[in-house]
Amino acid sequence: MAGNCLPSVKLTGSGRPVLEPNEIECFFLSGVDLLCEDDPNTCFPHLKSGLLILTTHRLLWLPDSAGGSAAAVPLASISHIFSHKKSLRSVFASPRVRFQVSASGSRSVVVTIVVRGKGDIDAFLAKFWDNWRARAWEEAESGSSSGPNAAATATTSSTSGIYSSDGTVRMVGVSGILRKEQEMWESTDRSLQEAFQDLNALMSKAKEMVMLAEKMRLKLLSGSNAQTNATNDEEMGSKEEMQDWLLSVGIISPVTKESAGALYHQQLSRQLADFVKIPLERAGGIINLIDIYCLFNRARGTELISPDDLLQACLLWEKFDVPVVLRKFDSGVMVIQTKSHSDEEVFTKIKMLVMKPDTLRAGISASDAARTLGVAPAMAKEHLLSAESKGLLCRDISPDGFRFYINLFPEIDRDDMHLVRDMGFYASWVQANYTHD
Repeated sequence: MAGNCLPSVKLTGSGRPVLEPNEIECFFLSGVDLLCEDDPNTCFPHLKSGLLILTTHRLLWLPDSAGGSAAAVPLASISHIFSHKKSLRSVFASPRVRFQVSASGSRSVVVTIVVRGKGDIDAFLAKFWDNWRARAWEEAESGSSSGPNAAATATTSSTSGIYSSDGTVRMVGVSGILRKEQEMWESTDRSLQEAFQDLNALMSKAKEMVMLAEKMRLKLLSGSNAQTNATNDEEMGSKEEMQDWLLSVGIISPVTKESAGALYHQQLSRQLADFVKIPLERAGGIINLIDIYCLFNRARGTELISPDDLLQACLLWEKFDVPVVLRKFDSGVMVIQTKSHSDEEVFTKIKMLVMKPDTLRAGISASDAARTLGVAPAMAKEHLLSAESKGLLCRDISPDGFRFYINLFPEIDRDDMHLVRDMGFYASWVQANYTHD
């Protein structure tokens, strides 16, 4: 084989492809081979057993194994797509799609897509044709034509009713009533069509705004890195706020059930792992699952997901090599945290807080711990309860809420208050009856 002429594909930390500007994923197929039918000495390699992603710009092939490299076939290099012929032999064989692509210079080769996994090959072929014909990578002509049909439609409707142009009634009786009802239905139908046209236009504009926001965010990031020393704290703070706002505008190519099919939860899990990276950094490495659900759905715009879809996507992280995990506290609260997040470091900070002179007597609340740990009060309370379960803290419950204190008797087994290790019965009695002022 004379090398590999296919462009490589960059992958994110979760194994998802890094998309080009304005590129959107449209279809997923698993267990796919890309085979060159021509001379094996061409620079088009045989790619076997991978995930095929059809986008508006490229065919992306991602290997199933961790050691392989991803490759792309630009749709611009495809000169012909062969029609899918159904025969008796094709019923028992793996579905195939053939297309012709320019491999090197003016030379063309025929490539076969062999689908060994599950997938709707007819739906894929239809999307393949649509994306290839749409030529989204050519954005020279982006103007939209809006014909002046509204006035003509209004004029026609005004002269086709039960009233003539001079205001006299054209038809009366039952026939007139039926004609009026028909006109009302036609008017309603036209209004609905116009409304949905406006909605489609709004959604297309929303995608453009998401792309514009991403470009602005990247520009701000590059500007802040290049001019860090030349800006003051106030300017840097405003830039960070702008970056946060732009980050929450939306995801350019959200994974959907329509595009991913049976791979929906798998790809959603990988996209979610990439998305939570920045929110986790800003939340101290741990964030409530409910907060992520709100942030992720807001970023997906109109492609909302259900809580069950989010939970299934998080549970799949155990199978992938991603830097985040789903954790459930003893209280039942579920959070997302980075793998590098250490409970020991959190407990050390809590111990330093409760050992201060003013907190030894008064104790600390969840709000106090939240300010020290840099997390939400709900998360701080879970950390305090975990520290209590480890024997580091004890708590006092009053009408004002929970107050946590340093545990002065860590040698006492909290699961069995009568178990005396080395202190005698008196220490157990003090621990069981110890109260704070």
